[in-house]
Amino acid sequence: MKVAVIMPELGESIVEGTIVRWLKQEGEAVKEDEPLVEIMTDKVNTELPAPASGILRQVLAPAGATVQVGQELAYIETEVSATAEAPMPQTPAAEAALSEPSTPPPVSAVGFYSGEAEPTPVAPPPAPKPATPPRTDGQTRSGRPFISPVVSKIAQEHGISLEELLSIPGTGTGGRITRKDVEAYLARRAAQPQSAPQPTAPAVAPQPAPAVAPTPTTPAPPREGEEIIPLVGMRKAIAEHLTKSYQTAVHVTTVIQVDVSKLVEFRERNKESFQQQYGVRLTYTPFFVKACADALLEFPMLNATLQDDQIIVRHYVHMGVAVALGEKGEEGLIVPVIRDAHKKSLIEIARELEDLATRARNKTITVADVQGATFTLTNPGSYGALIGTPIINYPQTAILGTYAIVKQPVVINDMIAIRPMMYLCLSYDHRIIDGMYAGRFLQRIKRAIEEFEFFR
Repeated sequence: MKVAVIMPELGESIVEGTIVRWLKQEGEAVKEDEPLVEIMTDKVNTELPAPASGILRQVLAPAGATVQVGQELAYIETEVSATAEAPMPQTPAAEAALSEPSTPPPVSAVGFYSGEAEPTPVAPPPAPKPATPPRTDGQTRSGRPFISPVVSKIAQEHGISLEELLSIPGTGTGGRITRKDVEAYLARRAAQPQSAPQPTAPAVAPQPAPAVAPTPTTPAPPREGEEIIPLVGMRKAIAEHLTKSYQTAVHVTTVIQVDVSKLVEFRERNKESFQQQYGVRLTYTPFFVKACADALLEFPMLNATLQDDQIIVRHYVHMGVAVALGEKGEEGLIVPVIRDAHKKSLIEIARELEDLATRARNKTITVADVQGATFTLTNPGSYGALIGTPIINYPQTAILGTYAIVKQPVVINDMIAIRPMMYLCLSYDHRIIDGMYAGRFLQRIKRAIEEFEFFR
C-alpha cells in the first residue's frame, strides 16, 4: 500500500509552511519516525518524521514549495505494496496508475479532505489518467486551488456552489481563496439587484486574466557586481508575515524619552554580584519586560486582539521577546514567549531570557516556545539603534521597541545636566487604541524606570 505524507498542524494559527529540503530522495528507503523533510513556518523550522517504513516513491512538493495544512507532500510505498506490485508489467498505463494514490482521500464539495469514508464503487474503475505533476502554487493535485475548512464552511452557509466558489479570484499564497476573498464576494453579490438570475453569475463575471495577464518571464541574469538570492525559508516566511501585519493593522507609533540614570547605576553596581549569586547576566532587557508586563495589567487594551467584530482582551501577559536566531544572529529574528510574565520576578525573567536566547543561538527553539504571545518587546538598542517604528506582530495589537541608551544634555530645574537617555517607541493598531491611551501606557513605563519601582 501507499502511505501519504501529510502536512500536519504544527501549532496554533499555523496554516501553511515552506518545504526547506527533503532529507530523503525518491527511491530511497525510509524508516518509520525517521526525519523525512524539513519544513519552515512563520514560527520555526521543524523536521517531519516518516509515517511508515518503506520506499519514498513520489515527492509531490519540492523544496521551496508553499504547502497548506492537510496537503499531501509525498507517498511512501510500504514493503507489502512493493511485493504485491512486483510482478505487474511496467506498461505506460501501469506506470501512470502507480503515480496516483491507490485509495484517494474523500473530497468534500469544496475540495478539501472531509474525513469520512466513501462507499467502494461496484463498477470497474475507469481507465487510468496521466499522472498530474505536483503543484507548487497552492493548488491541489487536481489543479483546483486549495480550499481551507474556514472558506468551505462560509461557502456552505451561504449556498455557494463549488463552481461559483472557484470563480472567486484568490489573493492568498499561490492564488488561494481566503476568507476575506469570500466575504468580499458575498458583499458584492448582496449589492447586485436581486432580479438578476443567479445561474448566470459565471457568465456575467468573465475571466479575462489568462488572456490579459503577461506571461511570467525568466528573471534577467545579474549584472556585473550583482548577486541574486532567492527569497526562501525563514526570510520568505518573515516577509509574508510582516506584509500581512502591515496590510491588516492601522499602524501608529508614539515615542517617549526616558531618563535611565537609576537603572544604569544599579546595573553597573550589581552586574558582577548578580551573576555570581544567580548564575545569569544582568542586562537591561529584564527591566523593560517587567515594567511593560506590569503596565499591561493596567492598560489591557494594548494586550488585546481584534478578531472580526470582537476585541479579545487578556488580563494576563505572555510576553514575546525578539531574539536573534543563529550563532551570530545572521538568520533573522524569532519571538519566543515568556509566559505569565506579570507573575514573575526580575530574576526569573532574566533567567528565562538567557535560556531562550541561548537556545535561539543554537537553533533548538521549539514551536511551543514561540506560540501564544499577547504582546511583543523588541530591543534594537542592543545594536545601537536610536529610534524606530517597529511593526506589530500580527495578530497582536501593539509592540514596544526599546532603543539605545545614550548620554545627552538635558534641562533639569532650568539647568543643563548630562543624563543617560533612551527612547521607547510603541507601535499600535489605531483601530482599537487611541493616542491618549497609548501615551498613558508609555508614561506608566517611564515612571517605573525613572523611579526604579522594580523592587518595591
